[in-house]
Amino acid sequence: MTTDLSKYDVNQLPSADVLGRQRYAIVVADWNSEITYAMAQGAMETFVKHGVEEENITVLHVPGAVELTFGAARIMKEERVEAIIVIGCVIQGDTPHFDYVCQSVTQGVAALNAQGKVPVIFSVLTVLNQQQALDRCGGKLGNKGIEGAYTAIRMANL
Repeated sequence: MTTDLSKYDVNQLPSADVLGRQRYAIVVADWNSEITYAMAQGAMETFVKHGVEEENITVLHVPGAVELTFGAARIMKEERVEAIIVIGCVIQGDTPHFDYVCQSVTQGVAALNAQGKVPVIFSVLTVLNQQQALDRCGGKLGNKGIEGAYTAIRMANL
């Protein structure tokens, strides 16, 4: 089993744009933008590769990972989308702040998913250092933004 879903068989994924009507959203944290923007770009490219028109992809920027839940909730309330990807990167530091941020965003996304309205895909890196993040935003472990789009398309077409 591979841990890099960004290397998937494109023929096993359904079209992401059934009759040109599917819409997706990406909520991306600006904190650690070197990482999060690369992941968001991977997600965008994957959606387009699978038939979604760029104008059918909403991208919403929020300051940091904690705000991802609010951004996703706002999109759920105001737009019709098939799935939402939340993209963030939390790098562990010397204080417990890392734990609080990770717990907040994880619980927030779980609560949104429990509503059952729209799948919210968790593409938030929770890593120990910058190198681990770089490895997951297009480095040796793939791009977790691509994996998020892959998962969003699958969930939207259950």
